[in-house]
Amino acid sequence: MYDTLIGNVRILDGSGGPEIRASVALEGGRIAAIGDLPGAPARQIIDGTDLALAPGFIDVHTHDDTTVIRTPDMLPKLSQGVTTVVVGNCGISASPVTLRGDPPDPMNLLGKREDFRYATFADYTRAIEAARPAVNVAALVGHTALRSNHMDRLDRAATRDEVLAMREQLRDALAHGAIGLSTGLAYASAFEADTAEVKLLAEALDEFGALYTTHLRSEFAAILEAMQEAFDIAAHARVPVVVSHLKCAGAGNWGRTKEVLFALENAGRMQHVGCDCYPYSASSSTLDLKQVTDEFDIDITWSEPHPEQARRKLAAIAADWGVTLLEAAQRLQPAGAVYHNMHEDDVRRVLSHPLTMVGSDGLPNDPMPHPRLWGAFPRVLGHYSRDVGLFPLAQAVHKMTGLSAARFGLAERGFVREGYHADLVLFNPDTVIDSATFAAPVQTAAGIQAVWVNGVLSYRKGQATGERAGRWLPRSGDLRASYPDLSAA
Repeated sequence: MYDTLIGNVRILDGSGGPEIRASVALEGGRIAAIGDLPGAPARQIIDGTDLALAPGFIDVHTHDDTTVIRTPDMLPKLSQGVTTVVVGNCGISASPVTLRGDPPDPMNLLGKREDFRYATFADYTRAIEAARPAVNVAALVGHTALRSNHMDRLDRAATRDEVLAMREQLRDALAHGAIGLSTGLAYASAFEADTAEVKLLAEALDEFGALYTTHLRSEFAAILEAMQEAFDIAAHARVPVVVSHLKCAGAGNWGRTKEVLFALENAGRMQHVGCDCYPYSASSSTLDLKQVTDEFDIDITWSEPHPEQARRKLAAIAADWGVTLLEAAQRLQPAGAVYHNMHEDDVRRVLSHPLTMVGSDGLPNDPMPHPRLWGAFPRVLGHYSRDVGLFPLAQAVHKMTGLSAARFGLAERGFVREGYHADLVLFNPDTVIDSATFAAPVQTAAGIQAVWVNGVLSYRKGQATGERAGRWLPRSGDLRASYPDLSAA
């Protein structure tokens, strides 16, 4: 007898290929059978008529590092159909970390000092297993986290000895299943790291067949130079590179995604490349003085010295105080912000590109989070695929499942295939849509009917079931093996 039978459902298997109509049986946490299964006995039978079944969505760009342990129900992700999160992006990770004081910006996005309790990567993986989060967790190691462990201050380049010490810590994490290394070179805590520092550190990735991901040194005017730096680092380390949340930020940069994507494609002829993107024309992070401008709206989401100014526009705050935008931003720090700094045409161009995966980049610790935290994946399905017609539904699912699993080395996940782990999402293609908005960001999406994590029904009809069946997912093998053979190109 099967554990679960999902009958007569439209299957989008994660490959991007044509959908099929069949029944899917689950047993022992795996997909046991796919096909015409009339009368098959099961403890639970779900009618999938008029619904679509896809692999559970893989959020390749998250900052859920401490959230998966502190609030393991993970409702913002589970309610979207996300069954796996990749943490440790943008150079910031919860481990391996040994703080001397408060976490430096932007590591403070992950939590307060007491949340950084994992001196080794093995400590972190044990904490995840003990917390039993509702979603699976895979992890990158952050460059800024390593810098903070070994440097007296972050506004300089590291010495060779410091980098070698970081590299040994990275090697230990890779040996314990880390997917790879991430950098956030745009942030002040890593901006002074030169290319040679990152290259020397990234050499450890080659030994393990791991991955290099990067929040580029610039997403503004110097984006092409920043991309070339990323390609050079990955080529030196002989590993794949994923450009995080690829965008052209700043009004003067709008329209340049044609150049940017050409550069990505051109690099892809010689090395393994990819990118992720969130489906919104606004970004969110800590309040960065370098991004303060009157060219677009900046919303303040939190401020330690002036919490009363949260949920207001920076321009309105500056007007009330009778100061410039920059002076107002300085008074508000440390603070968080949403930057309406992209053009919708650029978002669509990047999102629709074949090399692009979907990642939310949500900030779960932000009291007024960007709506991507709760809505990114249903927005791709409902708004961009169904309503805008940017790409077929099967391609949308591929960008959130099969492509992501291959790029991040998540074995036997990301596809609806017999024998694979039963991470699945059942949704209504006609009604699925994001509900979260900038004004009211904490809202579950519509149209997500059911979510299974490792075969366990974890979310159904707008409610978490209370079951938490997520697992720690170590890197599986050499990630280069899952990329196309460049010699055949």
